[in-house]
Amino acid sequence: MLALFYIFIAVAIGVSFWQITRIMNFRSVIANDKDNNFQGKMFIGFAVFFYAMMIYCLIWLNVVMLPESASIEGEHDDTLFNISFWLIGIVQFAVQFLIFYFTYKYRGKQGYKAKFFADSHKLELIWTIAPAIVLVVLIGYGLWQWNNVMYVANDEDPMEIEIYAKQFNWHARYAGADNTLGLGNVNFIDINNNNQMGVDMSDDASLDDKEVTELRLPKGRKILFKFRSQDVLHSAYMPHFRAQMNCVPGMVTQFAFTPKYTTEEMRQNQEVIAKTDGINEIRKRNREEERYEFDYILLCNKICGASHYNMQMKIIVEEEEDFNEWLAKQPILAETLQ
Repeated sequence: MLALFYIFIAVAIGVSFWQITRIMNFRSVIANDKDNNFQGKMFIGFAVFFYAMMIYCLIWLNVVMLPESASIEGEHDDTLFNISFWLIGIVQFAVQFLIFYFTYKYRGKQGYKAKFFADSHKLELIWTIAPAIVLVVLIGYGLWQWNNVMYVANDEDPMEIEIYAKQFNWHARYAGADNTLGLGNVNFIDINNNNQMGVDMSDDASLDDKEVTELRLPKGRKILFKFRSQDVLHSAYMPHFRAQMNCVPGMVTQFAFTPKYTTEEMRQNQEVIAKTDGINEIRKRNREEERYEFDYILLCNKICGASHYNMQMKIIVEEEEDFNEWLAKQPILAETLQ
């Protein structure tokens, strides 16, 4: 594969030099009206192709987009994305149209001379102030959303869960009855005692914590996630909740969100059903017997090593009553770590 890449680079460089040489040969050639008309029509043809591809991507490739946000806070991310998308789309559509139109309208013609304006204070003000106002509004909205997921008030009574990253899997730890996670550090890792997360058992808050092998969340309850990494930089990415945070060795990072749909409810979402059917249709054509079923998922979004692609953990969202029943059955660390 590496050899193929080098061959591609060599061919690309060779073609570039060939094209540059051809262009240099045309230095003494003067284009006439026939040439300019032909190039202008070719540009209009390219404009039609360009807009056709853009419309195709917007409409028929929409299936690759994520379904609606599965968290309350993620709704603001979607709103910010949609506003930015429409603004960029409208401006891009208009600007590209003007480029194509004026390139054709003012193509070279014998005897015609273009007018030149050195500057226009009015235009300068418009395209400086208008984008500045738009950016202030978007950045202000983004900062508000950032604070919304990063800083949680005590009166919100969030549930604390620690997500611990290491090559190439995830561990989860739930705060106990005191709803306070005990301290942790890589120096406390003890494989013989099964203390794989490096929990400080001398901290009283650690005694009633619960380490689990699956990640479950209660619907409608705000969750404050704390992140640690054992080895390298990882990134905890929960795409359906519009949440992502780096897991940095030597420090604790965090974010919070509130799940709004259980796993079963999300499976009934029409977008999810369509995507699931599409995936299973591909599996059927490839003669794969195992059918795909939608699940929320925690992924690593940093290239952290050879098995990075396989670093994932299923997330189950359920009604709070069912979640509490499951969590009550999990043993506390005071019982599992001696």
